[in-house]
Amino acid sequence: MIKISLPDGSIKEFESGATPMDVALSISEGLARNVISASFNGTTAETSTELTTDGSLVLYTWNDKDGKKAFWHSTSHVMAQVLEEMYPGLKLTLGPAIDNGFYYDVDFGENKIIEADFKNIEDRILEISREKHEFKLRSVSKADALTLYKDNEYKTELISNLEDGTITFCDHATFTDLCRGGHIPNTGIIKAVKIMSIAGAYWRGNEKNKQLTRVYGTSFPKQKDLTEYLELLEEAKRRDHRKLGKELELFAFSQKVGAGLPLWLPKGAALRDRLEQFLKKAQKKAGYEQVVTPHIGQKELYVTSGHYAKYGADSFQPINTPAEGEEFLLKPMNCPHHCEIYNTKPWSYKDLPKRYAEFGTVYRYEQSGELHGLTRVRGFTQDDAHIFCTPDQLDQEFKNVIDLVLYVFGSLGFENFTAQISLRDQENREKYIGSDENWEKAENAIINAAADKGLKTIVAYGEAAFYGPKLDFMVKDALGRQWQLGTIQVDYNLPERFELTYKGSDNELHTPVMIHRAPFGSMERFIAILIEHTAGNFPLWLMPEQAIILCLSDKYEIYAKKVLNLLENHEIRALIDNRNESIGRKIRDAEMQKLPFMLIIGEEEEKNNTVSIRRHGQEGKGNSTVTIEEFARIVNDEISKTLKTFEV
Repeated sequence: MIKISLPDGSIKEFESGATPMDVALSISEGLARNVISASFNGTTAETSTELTTDGSLVLYTWNDKDGKKAFWHSTSHVMAQVLEEMYPGLKLTLGPAIDNGFYYDVDFGENKIIEADFKNIEDRILEISREKHEFKLRSVSKADALTLYKDNEYKTELISNLEDGTITFCDHATFTDLCRGGHIPNTGIIKAVKIMSIAGAYWRGNEKNKQLTRVYGTSFPKQKDLTEYLELLEEAKRRDHRKLGKELELFAFSQKVGAGLPLWLPKGAALRDRLEQFLKKAQKKAGYEQVVTPHIGQKELYVTSGHYAKYGADSFQPINTPAEGEEFLLKPMNCPHHCEIYNTKPWSYKDLPKRYAEFGTVYRYEQSGELHGLTRVRGFTQDDAHIFCTPDQLDQEFKNVIDLVLYVFGSLGFENFTAQISLRDQENREKYIGSDENWEKAENAIINAAADKGLKTIVAYGEAAFYGPKLDFMVKDALGRQWQLGTIQVDYNLPERFELTYKGSDNELHTPVMIHRAPFGSMERFIAILIEHTAGNFPLWLMPEQAIILCLSDKYEIYAKKVLNLLENHEIRALIDNRNESIGRKIRDAEMQKLPFMLIIGEEEEKNNTVSIRRHGQEGKGNSTVTIEEFARIVNDEISKTLKTFEV
């Protein structure tokens, strides 16, 4: 008998050779119907894998990330089978699952796949799927594997790098593929499929190698799920921050300036400034001091911090000065500079904590293929702050930062989030600096603070920064997509590397603990996500213009200017549209610009010193006529509901 441990802590006994599907059946027939993949002792397993030793088993359904991974990887096998049928002579390479589906990189040789072929490929995939072919994994000797793929140099290269005894093939129907495993029980589970696109991709991602064709697809266990996914994609296109950023005149890019270096237009700069002032006000109340540091620093600064080893090879190259041997780097992070600010004078434990904040621009040379609007750029500004405190102060300081992050999220409408405790990889410790003792203290500090604040948390091993663990806030936007926004990190290592000290109550020198924090993260990325989350309908307090005055004719222009002045006295941002256009055209244009309020003025409004209000997106719901003072109260009341005062 073997003992199988399940995630709920229970242990079940089975005959040796029992499969994950047998375990699922022992729990319930309903679970067995839904199980599509498994892992045993942390290793991917098939539902038909024979279990011969004691171990821990996790069963996955479509609702689990690993279940989807197996589903999509299995579909990539079926797609590869169809491609072989339709394009004789092609050579298959790799076909993994990705975040929302799968792809297969293919050398089509003399053949060419076009978009018009997609429907036929989809139909054939579904035809094969309905035949309910089982996926069967089998071991193959290295010699036999090389013989099978003797005419496929890509598979041969992969096999050559594998150890004999570790090579497996997956069979279904008449198709065989080199594969490590991770499949659904049979093709019949695949009920809906869509070929999404094709693109060029170099073999092994190396531009010196041959360019292959990458065929992207996605699949689902129900047609309804696919339909909903495609609708979600269409909505995502409408909300794309690159599209809306251009339409709302927020930012632009210029090839002459350089890829990945955004230009902030007046409206975007104003929006960004309001975000900065919003956080600066809260930070000042929380005891932060504003600092400013250069955009460059001597190479030795980043060698000391460890950032050069981390980013140097793949970042902007050193800047050489006229002085021989003198090298500077574009700043990859703000923390080394803040360490040097701390080091400008001696400190006592009575002076701590010191909280330095900066909206500091940093630079990373992202590969051109990875650049994406504002979410992946080469120059970005972090709402960075570093807190230097005693070990006794760490817990409260960390909790105070959590409060600040929650205030930011609440004021901007991000209500659906999970706090991810990002820890070191449990096995590979080579990519981290510092002692195990320091790491354990830092990790425990985060775990305890998050628990005390009652945060909904998950633990992610291997996601820590190279110098310390993190609490990352994983936010779901209006479309249900998850983004990492806001981070808090505990660091015992940089203070040691920079020899930071304070004099303790015992009159001895001690090393402070350092907290890194950035509620926004990157201003560029945060604004991109905010645009897509709100579809450009920002919170009223953040809108570039909160109202537009629409004149029924040009004879009301003088009154419009009077209204504008009164609104400015109430600190309401507004503008006048006095173009020689119909009121219908003016309203449509204001709707396109997503202006929250349209104030329509004509003869009656001028006579009574009023405005007729129309809200954005409320066509056909009627207008209300109010005085300027009443309108100001409406605006201020709405702002106060979302933009609450930060309480320390």
